[in-house]
Amino acid sequence: MPSDSNPTRWLTYHGSNYFRQRLLLSTLSGRPVKIVEIRSQDDEPGLQQHEANFIKLLDKLCNGSEIIINHTGTKLMYKPGTIKGGSVSHDCSGDRSIGYYLEPIICLAPFCKTPLQLTLHGITNGGHDPSVDAIKMVTLKLLEKFGLDEGLELTINKRGSMPNGGGEIFLRCPIVRQLNTVNMVDVGKVKKIRGLSYATRVSPAMANRIIDSCRNILNPFLSDIYIYVDHCKGHQSGLSPGFGVTLTATTTTGIMYTSQSTADISDQKLPEEIGKNAAYQLLHQIKQSGCIDSRHQSLALLMVALGPPDIGKIKMGPLTNYTVAFLRHLKDFFQVKFKIDTLMDETNDSQLLVLSCLGINYINISKKST
Repeated sequence: MPSDSNPTRWLTYHGSNYFRQRLLLSTLSGRPVKIVEIRSQDDEPGLQQHEANFIKLLDKLCNGSEIIINHTGTKLMYKPGTIKGGSVSHDCSGDRSIGYYLEPIICLAPFCKTPLQLTLHGITNGGHDPSVDAIKMVTLKLLEKFGLDEGLELTINKRGSMPNGGGEIFLRCPIVRQLNTVNMVDVGKVKKIRGLSYATRVSPAMANRIIDSCRNILNPFLSDIYIYVDHCKGHQSGLSPGFGVTLTATTTTGIMYTSQSTADISDQKLPEEIGKNAAYQLLHQIKQSGCIDSRHQSLALLMVALGPPDIGKIKMGPLTNYTVAFLRHLKDFFQVKFKIDTLMDETNDSQLLVLSCLGINYINISKKST
C-alpha cells in the first residue's frame, strides 16, 4: 500500500496477517491503523481469542488509546496513546504461549514513560512461539547491544505447558532516551553451546534423555556443550505435563543463535525426537543466519531503524516472510528504507545479506537526558 508521511492519516490493511506488527508499529509511531476483512470469509470470522487478548494487554500498557471493534470482529480501528509502562499484570490467552505477547512488548518497553514491570500468566513453553527461555537467553542479550544494559531481566516463576498453562514470568525493563547505533557484520566462530532442558509433571528422566539426544548430534562439532536441567515440581510445574529444550550457540564475537523444541500432552513425540529436532534446528541457524538468527531478524531491524541518525548495519541470512512484511510495514509507518547488499559466504557456500539504514533518531521524551 502507498506510504504517507502525514502522522494523523489512518493506515488501512486487509486481513489478519502480521497483526502484532501493525499494532506494534502503530503504537511506536503514533499512526492510527485500520484493519479490515479480518477472516471475513472464514467459518469463524473476526479476531481470534489471542488477538483480542493482545489488544487488551496493549491497552493496559498505554494511556489514551482508542480501540473500536465491530460486532463481528472483522474490523479493528486502533488509535494509539502514550506508552506508560509501570507495573502491569496480565493473563494470556490459552491458545498461544507467553512468547507471542513478549515479542512485541519487548520492542515497546524501552520507550515507556516509566520502567516496565510486567507479570504474565499462561503457557511458558509450547507451540511455535518463542519460549521464555529463548527470550531470556538470546533476546535480552540482543537488546543489551542497543543500550539496555542495566536492569533488564526476565524471571520464570512458574513453568506452564500446553494446553492448561499455569506458568508465570516477570519482566523488568529499563527505559532509554535513545538507542545505540549497532554494526553487526563480524560473525566469528561458534565457541560454545548452552541450553536448558525442562520437564513439568513428568519424570526428570525425560529431560536427561533430551540432553543425550542433543549431545549425540552436537558433540562431533564442538566440545564446549553444557545443557542444564530444570525439573519443576509442585506449584512451579504448571497445570499440564510437558517437556522440551532450548539451545543457544555463542560465537567468538558475541553473536548468538537459538533453537527450541517442545512436547505436550497432545503430542506423541519421544524425548529423543525433541532433542534431535532442536539440535538440527540450531545447526541450520548457524549455517544460514549471519549475525542474527531468523527469529530475531525483525527485532534487530527495528532497533537499527529507531537508532541515532547514523548508519547501522546487520549481516543476516535469508529473510523470512515475516521479516519481509516487517520491512514493508517499517516503510509505511516510519518511511524507513533499508539498503540490501548480497555477498557469498565461502565457508558454507551460502548467500548472506547486509542490511543498512540511517536511523530516524527516535527519542523517548519521557526519559531525561543525562
